[in-house]
This record gives sequence, structure tokens and C-alpha cells, in this order.
Amino acid sequence: MAGFTQYDMYLFGNGRHYEIYNKLGAHRYKDNKETGITFSLWAPHAKRVWLVGDFCNWEANDKYEMQRLEPLGVYTINVPGLDNGECYKYLIETQSGQMLYKSDPYASYSQLRPETASRVFDSSDFKWSDKRWMSKRAENVDVFSQPIAIYEVHPASWRRHPVVTEGIEGMYTYRELADSLCEYVKEMGYTHVELMGISEYPFDGSWGYQVTGYYAPTARYGTPEDFKYFINHMHQNGIGVILDWVPAHFPKDENGLREFDGAPLYEYADPRMGEHPDWGTNIFDYSKNEVCNFLIGSALNWIENFHVDGLRVDAVASMLYLDYGKQDGAWVSNKYGDNKNLEAINFFKHLNTLILGRNPGAMMIAEESTAWPMITGKAEDGGLNFSMKWNMGWMHDFLDYVKQDPLFKKGAHNKMTFAMSYNESENFILVLSHDEVVHLKCSMINKMPGLMGDKFKNLKVAYGFMMGHPGKKLLFMGQEFAQLREWAEDRELDWNLLAQSEHKDIQDYFKGLLHLYLKYPCMYENERSWEAFEWINANDADRSIFSFVRKSKDGKKNLLFVFNFTPVDRNDYRVGVPTKGSYRLIYTQDTVLNESLKDRKGHYYKASLCECDGREYSIAYPLCGYGVAVFTYNY
Repeated sequence: MAGFTQYDMYLFGNGRHYEIYNKLGAHRYKDNKETGITFSLWAPHAKRVWLVGDFCNWEANDKYEMQRLEPLGVYTINVPGLDNGECYKYLIETQSGQMLYKSDPYASYSQLRPETASRVFDSSDFKWSDKRWMSKRAENVDVFSQPIAIYEVHPASWRRHPVVTEGIEGMYTYRELADSLCEYVKEMGYTHVELMGISEYPFDGSWGYQVTGYYAPTARYGTPEDFKYFINHMHQNGIGVILDWVPAHFPKDENGLREFDGAPLYEYADPRMGEHPDWGTNIFDYSKNEVCNFLIGSALNWIENFHVDGLRVDAVASMLYLDYGKQDGAWVSNKYGDNKNLEAINFFKHLNTLILGRNPGAMMIAEESTAWPMITGKAEDGGLNFSMKWNMGWMHDFLDYVKQDPLFKKGAHNKMTFAMSYNESENFILVLSHDEVVHLKCSMINKMPGLMGDKFKNLKVAYGFMMGHPGKKLLFMGQEFAQLREWAEDRELDWNLLAQSEHKDIQDYFKGLLHLYLKYPCMYENERSWEAFEWINANDADRSIFSFVRKSKDGKKNLLFVFNFTPVDRNDYRVGVPTKGSYRLIYTQDTVLNESLKDRKGHYYKASLCECDGREYSIAYPLCGYGVAVFTYNY
């Protein structure tokens, strides 16, 4: 590994060093017969910098003082004899004479919390065996036309060992997760897992959203090589991996990025720009090329070095709006006098265009909660060039509706139809994430109205509607089997509930929905177009019934969905249909019946020349209370 050259300096200073993770940080070198580690650090405000560790009793030592390279203030040193596992920090003398012990911003590995030292670790010798997956991914450039059903997972609380190991409290390792999680998501029918909080972070209660190590998979579950094993194993089994990634802010831990070299470096210097008052964190300074390069390098590291299939970018709105979470007078407008962060906008355009251009088939996903236009629009047209956007508006409307007592659902009917009025504006993912089942918001099952039996029925109809509605899918772990308690990061899911018939039944029901989604291309191949979706009846508020069709490109295996959100049986129910012919019932709210439908190839209903829902043809079907009915038909 060559040292930090003037060409590296040029690229980094222009924010275009796309493999910066191979230059800054700790890397092996070989010079004739001598081998060791090269350490390189960007610290332009520093007066002096030393490498410290056990090899020098963590004290400043002339032997380990680092050489400053200009013009950007990069410090570097070669240390012979060091190898994987060595702990180290940088001791920085500021211009005022203060001495700061800092972790390496570019470290590939760290000590297990609460310890904060960086660790040398080179996993470049890892033998990947996911070539088939990576080749297929590169061919699927139109990602939004592919089936995407995401299982959102917090690794520390998905499962835990009953025997507590000091420091990790029974958490599964990356390798253990690879085996058990992969088997589960394959059986259920998910296409991807999305992992919360993988980048190294100090506080468990932050769930991984206050990051100190942007290049290091957290040591809670093992080494970087172990994490590569996890991804490799998932890919070998046809499962994609998405990571949550946090370029919006960072915590104020003493060993971290805050005033890294004695002055604001990674954060804006003006606290009105550089601090999130609600979160107690610092905001990255997107006006600095080197800071943008740090973040872009982190994204590229996960996508290219670790073979991750996509990044879900956290808190995008907080980056786009200068006044996000701030009172009047506590923020600074841009040069045009408004609240848009022009530097963050340019950062996103650069980031997304680069990532997707270099890695066809990868995904950049925005968690963005406002009506900011063209989040998934092309950069050349003024968009931010994300692949997809979480549909937070749909999520809030959906949850507001399904928690209503059936008597009052008709007053909120439009909440379930409104999302289709803007469906063509973005590439949407429908999300029911971890944020909706914590902090007294209740688990999904306990959001449902009525007694416990009714709650399960309500949840089935709700999940059916979600899976039928246009948009990719995401569900947080545990909600697929109706976890009763709210999620907590310090305990595993209540898997014991699956011994109870109601919980096993809803898990089987949701599993069936996932497999239905994978089987029928009309469910995913043309999500944004009105040519692929048609309301049959969007206005049946009095009965709280919704009906619509999803249409395939070739006219075959189209689906008709009917959902009854009240306990009232409609034995005389009739629904309009798009065309004459036979309609085969393939899925209902009854998991036992669904197995029978599968075995007997479904029940057939012949359309009759009987006007209904403004259609010339219709079918009669006995729709039970909280009923779900899915029919397939051809044009």
C-alpha cells in the first residue's frame, strides 16, 4: 500500500477520492522485507500528532510522532511490526496546547464498547463467493421493477443466547446471524434484510444512529471479516442486504469527530448550522470537500468493499432543511434567503449519482418525511437521484386509519386512498418500521381496535392492504407474528408467542402474502404507473370496503383485491370486474382455506353481465367480516 501521495491530496481536496478508505486510516505496507502498518490522518488544525497505543504506553513518544503533509494537513507514519488487532488512537496537540485522544475516523474496526480505541484490521484477504449474486445485481439496473420485500432487523434484539457473555449480553455474532436469519427470511419470502445500526456506535440506546465509526462494522457482533461472511452467506442464499447509514449528524463523544483537531473540522463552525438542538449532536459541514469525501468514501466502502446492496439514508429531511428542528433566529438561511441547505443538496446529487453509476443494481434509499420534490428524480432534472423513498405519508395515514374503531373508519376512509393521488411522484417503499413500535406507540397488534380476537383480524386485513397497494414493502421484525410488547433494544423478540395459535396463524398468513407478492409480477413490476393499478371502488366508505386491481404488463395473472375493514359479513357482496371471464380466488384471511385453495388451484367465480361499481361485469362473493379476497384473472 503506497503512502499518501500528492495525487491523493489533490483528489481528497477536491472531494473526489473515491477509495479514500484505502489511504486514510490504518493499512498494511511492505517495503522490501519490512512489513507493518501505515497510519494516515486528516487533522489540518493540529499543532502536532502522535500515534499512541500499548506499544508506547499510550503516551506521546518521539518515535511515534506523525509527519505532516501539506497542503491539506494530512499526518502519516509507518510502524513496522504491527498487525491485525492492534489497538491505537491519535494523540493530537491543538494550537492552544490541549491534548486530545481521538479514535481514527477511518478505522475499519474498533474496540467493543465501552472501550473506544481503534483497532488495526485488514480483511482484504476475505474470499468472496457471491459472484453469481453480484453479477445478477449488476444486470438488474431497473431496481424499482424488481420485487423488494424488506425485513428490518435490529441484530442485537432479533435473537439472543440464554447464556450471557460478558460485554455482549448474549447477542448473536455476524456468523450466527448469517445462518439463523438467512434461514428465516428465506422461508418467510423476504427479498432483503435491512440492518439497523451496523456502523460502530458507543451507546446501545441510540440503536446505531449516533455513529462514531463510519467505516467500521460494530464490534458487538464480531470482526469486519465476520461481517463480510454474513453478507456473503446472505447473497449465496439469494437475500440482499441493506444498511442504515447516517450522514446527517454525529455524537459529541470526546474520542469522536467533534472538534476533532481542536477546532470544528467535520461540523459547521457556526453552532446555528453545526448543531441539532433536539438530538444533542453535530451536523456535518457539507461545504467542505474533505468532509463530503469522508461520507462518500464511507458509502462506497459499504457498497464496494463489503458488497452491501443498498443504503437507507437516515434523516434526509434534517439535512435538506436548514431550520429543521430549530427555533426562529436559531438557524442561518442560504444565500437566497430561504431554508434549503444547498450544500447538502449538492452532496446528495454527487453521492447518489456516483454510487449508482459505479454500482448498477445497488440502491440508495431516502428516509425523507416531507413533500420535498423529486427525491427519486434524476439529478440532471433537478432531483436528488435516490433509488427509492420511504413513504412516510402513507405510513401515517395507514396507521391513523387501521387503529380506528370500525364504527368510525368511514370518517377516515380517504386516508387509505390518498396515497394513490401522488403515487407517480416518487419511487416509494411502504414502511412499517421500528420507529412505529416504540416509545408508547404500541406494537402493530396493539394498535388495532377491539378485543384480542378482533385485533388479529384487523391486523390481517391491514397487512393484506399494505401488500396489495403499490410500493415496495418493509416490515420491522416481530410484527410479522404480532409481537405483543413494544420493541426494546436490550431483549430478544418474544419468539415464544409462536406457541400460541393466533400468533403462528398470522405469521403463516403474512408468509403467504410474501410468497404471493413474489409469484405475481403485477405486484411489483410497474409500481408508479396508473396503467398497472385501477381502483374498482375507492369510495365505499359506508361499508369500509376497498377494491382495486393490479395489472401485469402482459395482461396475464392480474390480481383483484377486496378488503373489508369491519366485522360485518357481506354475504351478498358484489364487486365490479374489469372484464368478463373467470376470476379465481387464490388468497383470503383464512390461512387454513388458503392451503386448500393452493391444493385445489383455487375457487372460480364467473363474471356475469351485471353492472356494479360502474362496471359492466361483476362477480358475487360472500365477503366475511374483516374479509380479504384476492382473485387472479387474465385479460
